Amino acid sequence: MNESKKLQQQDISGRTIGDIVAENYRCAAVFDKYGIDFCCGGQVTLSAACREKGLDPAEIAREIEGSKSGPTLQSENYTAWELPFLADYIINIHHAYLNENTGQIATYLHKIAGVHGANHPEVIEIAAIFDRIAADMADHLREEEDVLFPAIKRIHASTAAGKTPERNDRRAIEDSLRKLHGEHEMIGDAVHQIRHLAKDYAVPEDACNTFVVTWRKLREFEHDLHKHVHLENNILFAKAAQL
Repeated sequence: MNESKKLQQQDISGRTIGDIVAENYRCAAVFDKYGIDFCCGGQVTLSAACREKGLDPAEIAREIEGSKSGPTLQSENYTAWELPFLADYIINIHHAYLNENTGQIATYLHKIAGVHGANHPEVIEIAAIFDRIAADMADHLREEEDVLFPAIKRIHASTAAGKTPERNDRRAIEDSLRKLHGEHEMIGDAVHQIRHLAKDYAVPEDACNTFVVTWRKLREFEHDLHKHVHLENNILFAKAAQL
């Protein structure tokens, strides 16, 4: 391996997971593969994340570089989007997904807990954890849609017009970011707990069709949440904090 390649990998290993994925979302597939949290745990460096998982940072760096082959699609170049557009995207894609699916997943979980709870008590615990996620998420989305995102849009509009942003909007952003960052951590921990209890969503031999669908929906929920929180923590929140 030539010296420039070594230096490139060393630089990547010292960068945070969130920055790496924010630069090119294709890298998220590598972190998903090895169970490395790039959303709530995005402030951890690649070398620290690899050390925790017992992985070789140089090997992971090579896979990350390989994932970047080819031009970045404009539809995935989230860091280039203006904040109002990114906020609307999050609402129309990720908030819409949660609004459409959270209640259904909760219903499925309670159904299989009633049928399979005796043989699989972990399902009862998962249903209770998901109920808390659903309740917390409803308040979380309202805070973003009613407070944070409108304040971001007003400051963006004021700046574009050459005007001084309102102090109340700056304060609203500061207060919301503190609150929302903490909630992301709690929700992320809860989702990790569900995956652990579900044994990485391995389907039991005695599972019914509803059980299979529920595990698939939980995996889908987690995947959507990872991208959702990544877009907020590592891009939108980071840029909003600079306002």
